[in-house]
Amino acid sequence: MEHIGTFGASRTTLCDLHLFRDETDPAVAAMVAGCAVVRVARGRRIDDGVQARLYIVLSGVLEIAPDAHAGDEGNTSRIVPGESVGEQAVLDDAPNLAAMTALEDTTLLVIESDMVWRLIDRSGVLARNLLRLLSFRIRATNALLRRRQKLGEFYRQLSLNDPLTGLYNRAWLGEMLPKLAARATADGSALSLVMIDLDHFKRFNDTHGHIAGDAALAAAAHVIRGALRPSDFAVRYGGEEMLAVLPDTTPERAAGVAERLCRRLRLAVVFPDMRLPLPHLTGSFGVASLAPDGDERSLLAAADAALYRAKQAGRDRVCA
Repeated sequence: MEHIGTFGASRTTLCDLHLFRDETDPAVAAMVAGCAVVRVARGRRIDDGVQARLYIVLSGVLEIAPDAHAGDEGNTSRIVPGESVGEQAVLDDAPNLAAMTALEDTTLLVIESDMVWRLIDRSGVLARNLLRLLSFRIRATNALLRRRQKLGEFYRQLSLNDPLTGLYNRAWLGEMLPKLAARATADGSALSLVMIDLDHFKRFNDTHGHIAGDAALAAAAHVIRGALRPSDFAVRYGGEEMLAVLPDTTPERAAGVAERLCRRLRLAVVFPDMRLPLPHLTGSFGVASLAPDGDERSLLAAADAALYRAKQAGRDRVCA
């Protein structure tokens, strides 16, 4: 930065500065008049990591990058003539670690920290303007945080859903099944699983192609999702394996759900407009319920064992 004079010698008046808007006290004007004015060449960065200062742009534009040291990941902002930066650093009595770069040749009014406090003590107008400015920035920051939270939740939900079938994925299962099992144990309620494996799916893919295979998976997912209650959950466990997670469902009722799914899957239409219809889908179904001393791992293992029995018994059937 190049020192080029004081504010009193500049062409800018006090009322041009947002923080001093409506200030008419000559004493305040006299205090600011002695503060330094500096020039920053285009593209130059202001390194201000030693002490707190208030900077007010008189001409040109400053770009303020987020303060990485403070964990700030916000967007960059631009400070134009009349606006200021460094208020928070002065109030916190801490160096301003935000990266400040001149986007064009820029002149700045520099007010040292002790002078800022003297001005606040003298000027109620400055104090009110400063409070309004900080309030505005807090509201803007809160609005940004709310948008980020909504966006983060949106992407989180995307990460927990399988894009092909629309069912929950294995990441969701790993997060939610332990919670459902713990709640069932604590409440003494039932929790059941139906594990589903589409029969001879590799042969289906090899014969009809992967596009048809994807359509078959989507059709099966539609059948499963459509046959469950709103309180149940449909999951793509991996490949051609899917799960129905059934809270508050006894083993007998879970077996009934599995039989219904088995029947509906036989009727599923993969491509309704195909000239040559594809073979009907069938699936093998393994049913298990949470044991009194069990957890989510034992429940999955029991459902997997039941599924294995269904496949060994000839597929297209339900085993518990």
